[in-house]
Amino acid sequence: MKRITIDPITRLEGHGRIEIFLDDAGSVENVYFQVPELRGFEQFCVGRQAEEMPVITNRICGVCPEAHHMASAKALDVLFGVEPPPAAKKVRELLYSAFYVTDHTTHFYALGGPDFIVGPDAPPSERNLLGVIHKVGVDIGKQVIACRRRNHEVIKLLGGRPIHPVAGLPGGWSRPVAESERRLIEKTARENVEFALFTLKAFDDIVLKNSSYLDLIVSDVYLHKTYSMGTVDAQNRVNFYDGKIRVVDQGGNEFAKYDARDYADHIAERVEPWSYLKFPYLKNIGWKGLVDGADSGVYTATPLSRLNVSDGMATPLAQEAFDRFYRTMGSEKIAGTGRYFPVHHRLATHWARLIELLYAAERMLELATDPEITSTDLRNIPSGPVVAPMGGVGSVEAPRGTLTHHYFADERGVLTKVNLVVGTTNNHAAISMSIKHAAQKLIGPGRPLKESDLNMVEMAFRVYDPCMSCATHTLPGRMPLVVRVRDRAGNTLQAVGRS
Repeated sequence: MKRITIDPITRLEGHGRIEIFLDDAGSVENVYFQVPELRGFEQFCVGRQAEEMPVITNRICGVCPEAHHMASAKALDVLFGVEPPPAAKKVRELLYSAFYVTDHTTHFYALGGPDFIVGPDAPPSERNLLGVIHKVGVDIGKQVIACRRRNHEVIKLLGGRPIHPVAGLPGGWSRPVAESERRLIEKTARENVEFALFTLKAFDDIVLKNSSYLDLIVSDVYLHKTYSMGTVDAQNRVNFYDGKIRVVDQGGNEFAKYDARDYADHIAERVEPWSYLKFPYLKNIGWKGLVDGADSGVYTATPLSRLNVSDGMATPLAQEAFDRFYRTMGSEKIAGTGRYFPVHHRLATHWARLIELLYAAERMLELATDPEITSTDLRNIPSGPVVAPMGGVGSVEAPRGTLTHHYFADERGVLTKVNLVVGTTNNHAAISMSIKHAAQKLIGPGRPLKESDLNMVEMAFRVYDPCMSCATHTLPGRMPLVVRVRDRAGNTLQAVGRS
């Protein structure tokens, strides 16, 4: 049996590799998506004071600390039985919208976009942000950098730090927004809307008008069908900060809709010996392995999934882009519902991410012009100790999927158990399936293996924008370790390990 290793995989947060095994005929027999790093936040947070969690968990990584900060603050709201004032919720969502703009911008231009803007067949040295700038021009590169800079200034202003914010507290927020600051944020939001529209136009010109790229998006290389998950508001529209979690099946029928506090009734988790990532699945279907179909509990929680579960977007320009997306992908509305039939072409996730970018910019503008955003009534202080014996659950939509924090604490507020189901973890099974499916379509007998083929296998995980640091987990007391000593040519001289 022949083995092909892609190590390291590129353009993601964290570390990982792909192991491809070929049979004697040269066909792909199996593929493993391996994550060899362990952070273990669920374990070392036990014994800490619960109110420390918003500033501990946002250190999991520097890519989406805002998501962990928000989910953690919301979990503490429940744990201590205190409802934040309306203005506090709006300030939280305002910061979160600015964060979404920066995060989705980064993925499109620096991580996922090079495969389209520069091209999947381009040399690896060109498939990066600098290659993108060379292709689209320095002025556009300056716009990308300016977008990130101005939104990180907003995050710093609202959250106290440009990375790892500190303003979220049980029951609210620690810092009011002055009128002068509100005007600055409004200006930033208006610029964000223009930038999002520009980026969608660039996607239209570079990708959708390129027949080879469009054919790749709708090909069967990146097509497989799972359940979809995402948070929706009271009108079943996409919402990043609050709402109910909705799951639809492969045909768009609603399978479940529940409050975050009830996640354990719907989601179960398992581990496999070849990865530190957990494998969540739909509890009421069960784990059937890495397979597609209605009988499989595998689901996805991605920008594409969030669009698939929703009846639309809550802002006008994003709604126009939403309708155009489904019409272009050949989807019609399901009779008797407001939803379109789901799109399962995984590369379409990049397009869905840009629609969310526009929604985040529009929502940020709505909040920045809300008169209540400058209110000083930003916190209801907890009146006593922990009041939630079943623990506190907080959930938001991280850019990479539904993020859930669940904390248990004793009467002193000291944590006794922590469970995190993070965005990338939701998608672990689907990522594993996507790379295997792509490898089986791209690699086979009689086909000379090219570097671009391996990049196109990587494209199958890259659509999920995986973030490995916060997703890693293992059973307590088990931490296999292998140390390899190699010579300058890469040959293994000695290997010492424990299991």
